[in-house]
Amino acid sequence: MPISETMNIGPSLAFVDCDLGSSAGGGSGQAHALGRREVVISGKRVKTVDVHAHCIVPEAAQLINHPLEAPGLQWSNIDDRLAQMDQTGVDVQALSINPYWYRSERDAVAELIRVQNETLVEFCASHQDRFIAFATAALQYPDLAAEQVEQAVKTLGFRGIGVGGSVAGEDLANPKFHPFWAKCEELDVLVFMHPLGTRELEPSGRLAGNGLLTNTIGNPLETTIALSHLIFEGTLDRFPGLKICASHGGGFLPSYANRSDAVITTFPDRVGPLPKKKPTEYIRGGQLFFDSIMFTGEGMRHLIAEAGIDHVVLGTDYPFPWNTAPVDHIMSIPGLSDEDRIKILGGTAAKLLGIEG
Repeated sequence: MPISETMNIGPSLAFVDCDLGSSAGGGSGQAHALGRREVVISGKRVKTVDVHAHCIVPEAAQLINHPLEAPGLQWSNIDDRLAQMDQTGVDVQALSINPYWYRSERDAVAELIRVQNETLVEFCASHQDRFIAFATAALQYPDLAAEQVEQAVKTLGFRGIGVGGSVAGEDLANPKFHPFWAKCEELDVLVFMHPLGTRELEPSGRLAGNGLLTNTIGNPLETTIALSHLIFEGTLDRFPGLKICASHGGGFLPSYANRSDAVITTFPDRVGPLPKKKPTEYIRGGQLFFDSIMFTGEGMRHLIAEAGIDHVVLGTDYPFPWNTAPVDHIMSIPGLSDEDRIKILGGTAAKLLGIEG
């Protein structure tokens, strides 16, 4: 469905929206008198922060004739999004845009990023208590991307940068991207990584057929590949101050990272130059964070066990209805303390993104 029907207030920003229905009650959330659910844990009001929420800026997309449609989805206005946030107990969304511009020419993409970032800032400024955003950058031109990051942070006031899991088929660990990573480390901003799918695998036909495997397997697989390269190619060692939040619970890496440890001793002559630490140590070491888009309490429990409670943050993938009760999902995980739940629901993300309580 075309997304030309953008909201009519403030800057033009289009939101993907789905009819998600009512979320579950329970947990420790309390319903606001006006319909806004407020999450209270042990008598303390908790500001919940969703680090994974999609949007698009139509004016920017049109600059490179990117199709403004999303088959099977509805595009709606801000009132619908706020209503869904209120219903599910999400106080703040950190908006991000999946990079569709990584194959565009330099001049065109420079203008696209300018329009996109300025529109995001204008929109968030008009709803300061509900939205922040990850800035965008043209990573296919690393020098330009570094300049865009600096301008986004120092001039526009962004607190994070969004990237794909690869750049036009090139891995994020490629040394050509070092200027970008260096600037993110210098400015101490959170980088939110969202996969673009394993496009290079699709021509083989292995992901064709039933099951939407390009998404079901392809998205978490690309994140797994990207993070693994950042570890084994030494990017995280070169830039120890980097902070990266991986979507979809970090793909398959956290649940299978011990194999990455084991390959070093099993095939020491084939791994290449060794990273400074075991791969599992990077998962818990303070550079990597993971959103909560897991599908069972046991899955979340395992992610927390592997990554550490301080490295897991709330994510919804809005508007895609993977989990229509994200707060209740966190509240239902067995064995967590109240402080643990507060960290996941918003405490850690607020620190990473500079959100005041």
